[in-house]
Amino acid sequence: MSNTSTNTLYFVRHGENLANITKEFSYKLIDYSLTPKGVLQAEQTAEFFKTIPFDAVYASPLKRARETGEIIAAPRGLPVTLLEEFREVNVGNLELMPPLEETWRLHDQIVAQWFAGKLETRFPGGENLLELVERAQRGLLLAIHARDGQRIVIAAHGGVLTALVNSLLLDDYAKLAPSAMQNCAVTELEVTTSDGKIVSSTLHCCASVAHLFGEAAVLVSPVMEYEQA
Repeated sequence: MSNTSTNTLYFVRHGENLANITKEFSYKLIDYSLTPKGVLQAEQTAEFFKTIPFDAVYASPLKRARETGEIIAAPRGLPVTLLEEFREVNVGNLELMPPLEETWRLHDQIVAQWFAGKLETRFPGGENLLELVERAQRGLLLAIHARDGQRIVIAAHGGVLTALVNSLLLDDYAKLAPSAMQNCAVTELEVTTSDGKIVSSTLHCCASVAHLFGEAAVLVSPVMEYEQA
């Protein structure tokens, strides 16, 4: 007999941090805390979740995601469990390079190849889409292990969450563009597993920032903006 469970996941991109403004790549070496606006965004997201009962909070170990998760968890008195699997995309050598237009062009070329179906294209010194999705789904399975009928908040990053959400929609990787995941955007999915494997997912809300207002709703682009050649 199969062991089937269904849980509701709320994926939350972290609030604003300095790297969003400077456009630095931030996988491991660069690790900024939330800006004052980022704290405000997380606080407004916590207020949004006051009307939604949830059972657990997980986060990437990077400061901006951990702090976002802590602000959301605080009103419920819940701990935040850090999972390495939810760390941002490993862009490898790009994190060592200045965030110039040419660096971002290389980044965007690689992501474009992923969306064109070339899933094994790799960031120099980093990971490819297959590896990214494998670790993100591994983290998800850790978060929902032995749970059924629960609601779980996961605070992480635009790149890893975009890849994870697209993979959970099962048929291809080209639904949610990386530029769609704004700071403190909330995506809600219902995920069913059977014997430790993901068998179906239903998307209820995608990258919504409707809960943000005032200064918190003044959002910066998740990607470098430049004129396409």
